[in-house]
Amino acid sequence: MTPTPPTPGALGYRRSAEWDRHEATWLTWPHCQDTWPGVVLAEAVEPAYVAMIDALRHGETVNVCVLSDDHAATVADRLRAGGVASGDGTPVRLRVVPTDDEWVRDYGALFVRDGAGRRLATDWVFNAWGGKYDRTERNNTVPAAMAAAYDVERVAFPVVLEGGSVEVNGAGLALTTESCLLNPNRNPGMGKADVERVLFDGLGVTETVWLGDGIAGDDTDGHVDDMTRFVGERTVVTAVEPDPDDANHEPLADNLARLRAWRGRDGRGLEVVELPMPPALFHTPEGGAPGGGAAERLPASYANFLVANAATLMPSFGVPEDDRAAAVLERVLDRPVARIPARDLVWGLGACHCLSQDVPAGR
Repeated sequence: MTPTPPTPGALGYRRSAEWDRHEATWLTWPHCQDTWPGVVLAEAVEPAYVAMIDALRHGETVNVCVLSDDHAATVADRLRAGGVASGDGTPVRLRVVPTDDEWVRDYGALFVRDGAGRRLATDWVFNAWGGKYDRTERNNTVPAAMAAAYDVERVAFPVVLEGGSVEVNGAGLALTTESCLLNPNRNPGMGKADVERVLFDGLGVTETVWLGDGIAGDDTDGHVDDMTRFVGERTVVTAVEPDPDDANHEPLADNLARLRAWRGRDGRGLEVVELPMPPALFHTPEGGAPGGGAAERLPASYANFLVANAATLMPSFGVPEDDRAAAVLERVLDRPVARIPARDLVWGLGACHCLSQDVPAGR
C-alpha cells in the first residue's frame, strides 16, 4: 500500500492572516457580462477596479488576470486612462490567465506558509457555488497559474472549497458557516468533523468557529466574508442589523450571539466588534423586474473589505453608514481606509474581498 504523504497542515503550513504582509494581490479584470447583466462594464464596473488597483499598488504588487494579449492591451489603456500604469517596472502586472468570471477569491489558490516562510499553493475544486452556474473549467486552472508565478509547489485537494467561505486569524483559528460548508451542494455527506479535518490538512486550521446563515442576496449559500472577519488574532468585526423588519436582522443577531458565546479550547473567547450594515440595497432591472416581481436584494456589506499592505479597501455605497464603518475599520486595523465605490460592484453579488486573492510574502 502506498503511504499517504503528509498534508500541508501536518507539515506545519498554515494560512496567514490577511493583515500579515502580502507579496501581491490578484484580481481578474471584469469581462463577464453575465456577472453584471444589463450594465456597461467600462462605465459601471471598471472605475471601481481602477480604484482598487490604485489603492493596492502603493503597498504591494497587483496581478491582474486578463483573457489574452489583445485583452491585456485594452486593459492597459483603461488603466492609463485612470492614472495607473502597468507593465515592466511598475507594481501592476497583467497576466494572461483566462477565466470564466471575476471572483478569484473563490477559485484562486489559497497560499499557506510554514514557520520558515516557505510557501505552498493549495488548490481546491471550484463548482460555481454549488453548481449554480455552468462555467468552471477555466477558473479551475487559475491555482496552477498562481503557483507557477511564484515557483511553489501546488497541492490539490479533491474537495470543494471557496476562499470566501473560510476566514482565518493566522494562528490556527477559522470562521465559517454551516449554511455553506455543510451544504450538500458542496461535499455531500461531509459533517463538521470532516470539514474540520480538511481545513486542518489544507490550511492548518486547528479550531473552527461555526456560524449559521449568510446575508440576504448572497448566492454563495452564506460566505463568511460578507458577515464576520478577523481583524486580530482574537478580535473579529461582525455585521449587525438593528432593524427587526430587515431580512438580515435575525441571522446576524444569531451569529453575534454565537461569537459572544464561543470560548474555545483555552476558554479565552473572542473580542467582538460590531460593524454597521448599509441600508438595504436593491437592483431593479431597466424597465422593471422580470414578470413585474420585486426588485432583487443585493448582498451589500462593509464586511467584504480587503486588508492590504497600505490600506483597507472597503466597499462604499454613498450613504452615511460609510463613515461609521470606515471609522471602525480604521481603528481596529490601524491603516487608512480606501473607499471603493460598490453600488455597481455588488450588483455582481460581491465586492472588494470577493474580487481579490492575496498572496503572503515568503521568506
